[in-house]
Amino acid sequence: MKTTIFGQHEEGTLRQFDNCLATGQVGGGVLCADGHYGYSQPVGGVIAYKEQVAPSGVGYDIACGNKAVRTNLVYDDIREDMKVIMDDVAKRISFGVGRKNKKKIDHEVFDDGRWDVYRTFGQQEHDILKKLAYEQLGTVGAGNHFVDIFVEEATSEVWVANHFGSRGFGHKTASGFLNLAAGRNFLDRALGETMEQLPTLLSTTTELGQLYLEAMSLAGRYAYAGRDVVMDEVLAILGAREVEAVHNHHNFAWQEQHDGEDFIVVRKGATPSAPNQLGFIGGSMCDTSVIVRGKDNAANADAWYSTVHGAGRVMSRTEAAGKMNWKTKKRRGGKITPHQMQEAVQAYGIELRGAGTDESPFVYRKLQTVLDAHADTIEVVHKLRPIGVAMAGANEFDPYKD
Repeated sequence: MKTTIFGQHEEGTLRQFDNCLATGQVGGGVLCADGHYGYSQPVGGVIAYKEQVAPSGVGYDIACGNKAVRTNLVYDDIREDMKVIMDDVAKRISFGVGRKNKKKIDHEVFDDGRWDVYRTFGQQEHDILKKLAYEQLGTVGAGNHFVDIFVEEATSEVWVANHFGSRGFGHKTASGFLNLAAGRNFLDRALGETMEQLPTLLSTTTELGQLYLEAMSLAGRYAYAGRDVVMDEVLAILGAREVEAVHNHHNFAWQEQHDGEDFIVVRKGATPSAPNQLGFIGGSMCDTSVIVRGKDNAANADAWYSTVHGAGRVMSRTEAAGKMNWKTKKRRGGKITPHQMQEAVQAYGIELRGAGTDESPFVYRKLQTVLDAHADTIEVVHKLRPIGVAMAGANEFDPYKD
């Protein structure tokens, strides 16, 4: 079994990784340096299966990922307008759990024949999920999902990036297949789930496994469409055009060949890094983000052509921001105060819209530390300094387990 662990990890993260390696027809796996405790499979964890796929590993935010675009602008073109630009981003793009897009978008993704997968389980299931997907296309969500504007350090070129996945449609898809695997109905409420659950596995030689792969792939196409829509909106705000684009999922299952064998490679919070493949990796709001390229070498092959998707959390949301009382909409007991966060943001020179202390720079590793751990497998080709950050508001409830 080919396994690699990058960086240092807490006991719970390592235990989850070992549990995944010991469950099912596993060929190996990777724990990336930004890894941390997740639902069933650690975030930053990669597991390669033979003729199996793990909906629990792909997770609830199917096809979460990033799109990054180098624009035709340089910093001087927008320097004096950043307050207005970020006001427009916050006003014209919808952030938060359950948000619907005020502007309904007809997109060719809704003509995809794979929507019929849901009719297998009932017309109601099909109609509910497709309606939700239609209403939410072009919205961003909560948690660590963002729209950022960057300046490349070496060239002063302006970049834009976003981070989110398949929204409520993907969440209901994941819940539905996990329900079916447990003998429940697709739309049932899942009971008794814990972060410590062993992986839920579907055989890809069965109808259910094949239906999941189709539904997951549709959620992937939907996530790409959503990130494209949001990116187009931000480019319109900037009055910019796209010069180069880098677009990746990091919560997905890929059918790949490694060492001449076929595998289903489940990456949860891990960026694909095949030789010469480009990927965006985000730091915290007060840290550099980067575009990386996968190296063509044995070290990268041993990593199952996978790398980090971000800096990795070192503090939980509750530890950082305190426990939320949803009746009073107030938090108590957090380690990070809004004043501390605001001081850090101002010192770094960020125009920030939204975001709470649970997404402050204090809750993440420095990105360079995790990049250093993967230096043998990737090379950094662009360094990007954030100048504008937009996220959901401070007290948004985030139901996702990943």
